[in-house]
Amino acid sequence: MSDAPLALPMPLDIEELRLIDAWWRAANYLNIGQIYLSANPLVREPLLVEHIKPRLLGHWGTSPGLNLIYAHMNRLISKYDLDTIYMAGPGHGGPALIANVWLEGSYTDFYPEVTRDEAGMLRLFRQFSTPGGVPSHVSVPTPGSIHEGGELGYVLLHAFGAVMDNPDLLVTAVVGDGESETGPLAGSWKSIDFINPVRDGAVLPILHLNGYKISGPTVWARHTDADLTKFFEGQGYAVAFVEGDDPMTVHRQFALVLEAAVLRIREIQADARSNGLSERPAWPLIVLRTPKGWTGPKVVDGVKIEGTFRAHQVPVSEVRTNPEHLQILEEWLHSYRPEELFDADGRLQPEIAALAPAGKRRMGSNPQANGGLLTKPLTLPDHTAFQVRFEERARERMGSTAILGAYLRDIYRANPDNFRLFCPDETNSNRLGAVFDASDRCLVSAIEPGDDHVSHDGRVMEVLSEHCCHGWLEGYTLTGRHGLFATYEAFAMIVDSMAMQHAKWIEHARRVSWRADIPSLNYLLTSTCWRNDHNGFSHQGPGFIDTIIHRKPIVARVYLPPDANCLLSVADHCLRSRNYLNLIVIDKQPQLQWLTMGEAQVHCARGAGVWPMYSSQPERPDIVLACAGDVPTQETIAAAWLLRRLAPELKVRVVNVVDLMRLCPADRHPHGMSDAEFVEIFTASTPVVFAFHGYPGVIHDLLHGRSAHERFHVRGYMEEGTTTTPFDMVVLNEMSRLHLCLDVMRYVPHSLAANDELVAHCKRLLVEHEAYIREYFDDLPEIRDWAWSD
Repeated sequence: MSDAPLALPMPLDIEELRLIDAWWRAANYLNIGQIYLSANPLVREPLLVEHIKPRLLGHWGTSPGLNLIYAHMNRLISKYDLDTIYMAGPGHGGPALIANVWLEGSYTDFYPEVTRDEAGMLRLFRQFSTPGGVPSHVSVPTPGSIHEGGELGYVLLHAFGAVMDNPDLLVTAVVGDGESETGPLAGSWKSIDFINPVRDGAVLPILHLNGYKISGPTVWARHTDADLTKFFEGQGYAVAFVEGDDPMTVHRQFALVLEAAVLRIREIQADARSNGLSERPAWPLIVLRTPKGWTGPKVVDGVKIEGTFRAHQVPVSEVRTNPEHLQILEEWLHSYRPEELFDADGRLQPEIAALAPAGKRRMGSNPQANGGLLTKPLTLPDHTAFQVRFEERARERMGSTAILGAYLRDIYRANPDNFRLFCPDETNSNRLGAVFDASDRCLVSAIEPGDDHVSHDGRVMEVLSEHCCHGWLEGYTLTGRHGLFATYEAFAMIVDSMAMQHAKWIEHARRVSWRADIPSLNYLLTSTCWRNDHNGFSHQGPGFIDTIIHRKPIVARVYLPPDANCLLSVADHCLRSRNYLNLIVIDKQPQLQWLTMGEAQVHCARGAGVWPMYSSQPERPDIVLACAGDVPTQETIAAAWLLRRLAPELKVRVVNVVDLMRLCPADRHPHGMSDAEFVEIFTASTPVVFAFHGYPGVIHDLLHGRSAHERFHVRGYMEEGTTTTPFDMVVLNEMSRLHLCLDVMRYVPHSLAANDELVAHCKRLLVEHEAYIREYFDDLPEIRDWAWSD
């Protein structure tokens, strides 16, 4: 890196200091108004009980610090023409961000009815945390936001994901000291090891230590500056501290430290882009220590408020019933001197308003925070070029995810700054290693001679943290780019809550008129519960399907492609889509291939259908064998094959479901089948034996609302697992081809099902299987080597 001395910022002059402080006071005033006032917004008449909201909701404690940072960033954006968005990690910083985007004019641009005057201010106050209004955290309706503060721990992940392949973007990411205690946030600091200043933007983390959570102290607030310095320097940051409770002193210090950080970021980027990257830079990080509830009431009822946990939410809570509290609130509002900040019409004074950047440089109007505006469709290769071709059906085993890996490799080549794969150290394990023909793993740290496909400019994102991978991808898609998160099925549950939060964001955004459509968040779950041969029970858990199906129908999509051609068709569809959580589940191990590409395209477009090539006399079936998932499909077709041989009089229809949501009634999900379609596939009265990849209850959940429950008999994963053979896993969970055949004997009327030979064969083979795997550690050859034959 360059050894040239860093340009030093100049202290604020008196006028700059006055204007920044005025903006800060205005934002603080608007915060309090949002929490308390339903009338008299500028307190131009004595404050009365009827001016107070009946329910006092919101959070004050973190807001002054958030407002301070916003005000100072405004100055630097204008001074250096920065492309900057603001992410507020503290959980309920909503009133702060709303206040600032209203002051800068962005809020009115998106919501013209919330005018920049006294009437608009009152509307701003009345809508906050009230029915039909806006939440108390930074949420989808907040202009400039792509980070919802409702669940803590993800602000840095979203920020770093946003700047990947986004070289001009600077994200100001405020980390709350309560948030800093979460596991995801603790893992987030390593993100600078994956940011290359040649091609990526930058994140400026600001750790805001105000000392307390809801009711207790925060861990890092009790650490010394020396301890924090050691920690963050060990993580790779250059740390600067600002501390105090005197506003003017803090303004002066923070202005210098913040500007120095911005200049250092620009210097790092300029040097790397001119001279290349030789080592990971020490990126700046700021620790800001200010009191909790700064500038609020210091004491209420003889109890200290400012600087304690009592300032976290509503510092003065009995204003409607206690006249002294009402007086404290009135004095508190007047302490910001609103008559100096707003003119007779309630508009921000012009010289204060001029502090805001212009147009799209305002943080509330930056298109990076409405990433759909910037989205470019992926250039996708023709997925049919990767198809599996065969002369005889289901005779050869191939790894479906390995074939997908070749497809992803060509996506990388065609989209050098618009697509990334995020995977927790499992790209090769999940058979996606073909991507390394197009891009290395990214690591902006020391590269050792023995490393395999690791480089500073790699764009395959591997880190052994599902939280990091998911959060980075969220930030990447929210700013308009595309990606895929691939992980072991069982450990997708680690990001269960993250998926839920992102689903809520997308669903809410669909109802906000100015939010543009963003690329879908795509999951590929492999190393599934049915084929973790050596890992065993700990790696067996298909519960992430349950997570997704219970999200809003407008966003939830679940696909269970049974073979490579279906996987290619589904992946192509998902990567073209917008505004969904697309879950794709398929195992990485070699598997039989069932459909030609043409058949797969038709089948995937329909989402579910009869497979006549594997059925016997399917027109008026005695039994429907249905399946969803790769291993369930194998067991179902093997069962149909057995029935052909040992119960030839039985009429069997094989049905495969690749789009799981097709099982829903049409009035419950956009992909749901009409009753007529459902009857066409499953008949009106025939028993259905359904082999399912996940927990059996999922199928019954999806069928809710249909008059079909009593005839659907579902086999699936029952929390039975161990280190064992592939066939033993389906035996343990009673989903094997033998169990399915025995079910057919159970559910088909006796006159058709009385086949002693079949029952004896299935029971005998189960006994032989048990003995054989313990003797030879492998499945019976007739099971292991089974393939379809007519």
